[in-house]
Amino acid sequence: MSRTDAPPLPEPLRVPVADSHTHLDMQDGTVEEGLARAAAVNVTAVVQVGCDVKGSRWAAETAAAHPSVHASVALHPNEAPRIVHGDPDGWSRQEAREPGGRAALDEALAEIDALAALGHVRAVGETGLDHFRTGPEGMAAQEESFRAHIEIAKRHGKALVIHDREAHADVLRILADAGAPERTVFHCYSGDAEMARICAAAGYFMSFAGNVTFKNAQPLRDALVVAPAELVLVETDAPFLTPAPYRGRPNAPYLIPVTLRAMAEVRGTDEDTLAAAVYDNTARAFDF
Repeated sequence: MSRTDAPPLPEPLRVPVADSHTHLDMQDGTVEEGLARAAAVNVTAVVQVGCDVKGSRWAAETAAAHPSVHASVALHPNEAPRIVHGDPDGWSRQEAREPGGRAALDEALAEIDALAALGHVRAVGETGLDHFRTGPEGMAAQEESFRAHIEIAKRHGKALVIHDREAHADVLRILADAGAPERTVFHCYSGDAEMARICAAAGYFMSFAGNVTFKNAQPLRDALVVAPAELVLVETDAPFLTPAPYRGRPNAPYLIPVTLRAMAEVRGTDEDTLAAAVYDNTARAFDF
């Protein structure tokens, strides 16, 4: 079996569940095929997440066309510094780009604001901070963009979807300082049990991805154990973070059952109970 081959369809879940964070535009095949495979294993709803203006437009259009798709729109934390400072050497592994300065960031944020007003757009994100890929020179643009997204989410009464990579303390500080929206989701939760307690106290949702199944991810499993049942979500972040035993192969919403079953084992609960809770939590988080 090649590393590039799609994993097989898992045993269907008995209780419907939702994928709280996916990137259908980065996956092989058509949207219809992806949704049909997901539905075949009882993954009946997905949140399609935009990472730039173009991807956010696509997310909104796709949600408008498919009842089981809910859109989230944003400039990814690594996108904001690219807009402002450009990307002359392609550090972001995307195409090179000329610097646009503050005006270009304002223009892009205005577009996200307009998209966030649409009824089928359920969330603003993924936004937040990424100290892994953005260097010190990009931090100011990243934080400015994050704060703008928080305001957009609050203005339109939408959920906020957080990307937090190696930036836990700063993300929590800014949320507390700016005032988090009523519904805030830590996508691909990456903190430890102590941070999970802080998130729980603030009422933040924690969404767990396939990396919770990785051998070296014990701190994530510890966090999953202490996260309150009413704040736990599941996601693929597909095509990334494919759960074990398929790590390294393409991820897609139909693999949610693999991650959910691993999560149920970690929490010492049965998969039906967890699936029901996760679906309810996702519908509450994204208001669908």
